[in-house]
Amino acid sequence: MKKILNNPADYVDEMLKGLTAAHPEFYRLVGETKRAVARATPGKAGKVGIVSGGGSGHLPVFTGYVGPGLLDACAIGDVFASPSAEQMADAIRAADQGAGVLRLYGNYGGDIMNFDMAGDLVDFDGIRCTTVVLADDVASAPPAEAAKRRGVAGMVYAFKIAGAAAEAGHDLDEVTRIAQKAADACRSVGAALSPCTVPQAGKPTFTIGEDEMEMGMGIHGEPGVWRDKLRPADAIAGEMMDRLLADMPVGKGDRVSVMVNSLGATPPEELYILYRTVKARLEGAGASIVMPLVGRYATSMEMAGVSFTLCKLDDELEGFLKAPCDCAFWSVK
Repeated sequence: MKKILNNPADYVDEMLKGLTAAHPEFYRLVGETKRAVARATPGKAGKVGIVSGGGSGHLPVFTGYVGPGLLDACAIGDVFASPSAEQMADAIRAADQGAGVLRLYGNYGGDIMNFDMAGDLVDFDGIRCTTVVLADDVASAPPAEAAKRRGVAGMVYAFKIAGAAAEAGHDLDEVTRIAQKAADACRSVGAALSPCTVPQAGKPTFTIGEDEMEMGMGIHGEPGVWRDKLRPADAIAGEMMDRLLADMPVGKGDRVSVMVNSLGATPPEELYILYRTVKARLEGAGASIVMPLVGRYATSMEMAGVSFTLCKLDDELEGFLKAPCDCAFWSVK
């Protein structure tokens, strides 16, 4: 796999320098190691801060969603590797405006451990923290073990909804409640057609046949639920919707936002082919679609594949989803 880079060890640091240089109106680097990205203009005094963090390789997740109405700061690690506790603490300090900070991130062991330690570090600064962990990948564990599920593209909805709640002036406990409600309303599933290459490893994360696909694969190449011959788009979308709707049924009168997300290499044309089936299934069940998202929202380097996310809405969640936000990768007016 060919990649455009210099020294693989400098991959993330050079990316962050380029990101902040290209979009100084949104992003600035903070912390001693410059592995935390914060809003160019901090939130107003007394606003609840929201931070996330995780490995690089998933843009726009995580750092891309720093901005008004979204995250206040984000710590970023090496490709597919957790940031350190100190880097997460840098993000928390940058996000704090005196009203406490919500830590909002995916269900991965390294991130959980390091965010817990970061909370201990900022205790000395008098910063109160709460936590919401995204676990929306239905292929990674059965409903009875939902707490073991991986956090994937559903975190984009959680960032947006929690960010809007914080901008509206809600206190930390209320922002945390709303963020947890958004996380609980999301279900995701993915399908992969090709691997990606971690720069420092220099080889694909897994191997898969030229004529094969894998259903349910995670965003780091974690095993899915089956591997078989590549199927037509309608069959792929149909099974993915089957899995989502079996886990979170949708019926007449329900309002749902849906994300059809490229894992990196899948082009927009193919996403729209898939969206036809998604729309037909939801409307056939009597649901209405609110603010559909089709594009690259949570990637896995250059992996070819797609993920679907459903976010079931009520009046509260829909209002926050439609509230204004702005960053280099997503804007709602």
